[in-house]
Amino acid sequence: MSAELIAIIAASVVILGFLWNLHRDLAGIHRDINGVHRDMADLRERMARIEGLFEGFTRRETVPPTAPAA
Repeated sequence: MSAELIAIIAASVVILGFLWNLHRDLAGIHRDINGVHRDMADLRERMARIEGLFEGFTRRETVPPTAPAA
């Protein structure tokens, strides 16, 4: 085998190793992003519940209505 062929094979192995590592890292990032999306959905639900509680609290009358005089 010539030196050029060995260099081409070595470079190919290095490039494949780099691409394999990059693919593995991107899969981990994808998993992390999915976790963030799930956490944001949970947070939206919790915030909606709190907003509903505040709306009910602020619309509640503090003084009971008086009966009209007859």
